[in-house]
Amino acid sequence: MKAYYADQFVLPLPAGHRFPMHKYQLLRDQLRQQLPQVRLTPAPAATDGELALVHTPAYVASLVAGTISPTLMREIGFPWSEAMVERARRSVGATIAAARAALREGVAANLAGGTHHAYADRGGGFCVFNDVAVAARLMQAEWGRGPARAAMRVAVIDLDVHQGNGTAHIFARDASVFTLSLHGERNYPFAKEESDLDLALPDGSGDGPYLSALEDALQVLADRFKPDLVLYLAGADPYEHDRLGRLALSLDGLQARDQRVFDWCAGHQVPLAFVMAGGYCPRIEETVQVQLNTYKVAVASWARWQT
Repeated sequence: MKAYYADQFVLPLPAGHRFPMHKYQLLRDQLRQQLPQVRLTPAPAATDGELALVHTPAYVASLVAGTISPTLMREIGFPWSEAMVERARRSVGATIAAARAALREGVAANLAGGTHHAYADRGGGFCVFNDVAVAARLMQAEWGRGPARAAMRVAVIDLDVHQGNGTAHIFARDASVFTLSLHGERNYPFAKEESDLDLALPDGSGDGPYLSALEDALQVLADRFKPDLVLYLAGADPYEHDRLGRLALSLDGLQARDQRVFDWCAGHQVPLAFVMAGGYCPRIEETVQVQLNTYKVAVASWARWQT
């Protein structure tokens, strides 16, 4: 199973910054040690033209040149640097590459990504460019080059604990993309956008209520939309020990969540590309364990696609 990484591009963050940059390298190390079936490949960089499928030229240009306003950088939550821009490009490039690989092989991954708080003209919440939105638009463009093909239909299944507000806004009133978000109702962003399907859970929700809500959501998706590709945000932050999550899923509950998504896609014969999105445990190893469990489910699903 192909998986793309960009952890060699490390942001120069100030001491005490709460973003757990090191988790990406730790995840790659664990995958190399425990899951040799995962073919780890450096991520390509997204081009300005690819980014422009979603983002305004002015926003992209200001980021590249470093002329973006301090106010907009504060919304993103990182200090500007060339390394930040390059890492953001690579994160988008990894999701693009994973989506292409998934369309060929059934399942593929980005070891980072899930930057769903980025809008067309601004970032936010540690999100610079919206990797899933760009990948969806590019896959639709490439799909449309085929003879007499109907427009590609893409479903975004966002199971990060925070609502995918940027993604929802980008694809509002777009019938070719179905946005599904299952998130904490009282968590960031506090002003939510409207997805095609939003399920908001109260603080402290554990495995039972969460998995029941997910089953309902997947049934609604099956009833309302027939995707050609699923882009899955497998956030680790619904975990009970996540310091930003406010939900209470166990390790087993999160793995059951992933199993349901991968089984749904396999059952409907829909290729799936997944990204890791959020995860903020005080002990970073716990976040990495949640993510590693996602890859175990993914590898088994990928193997079924090869038979």
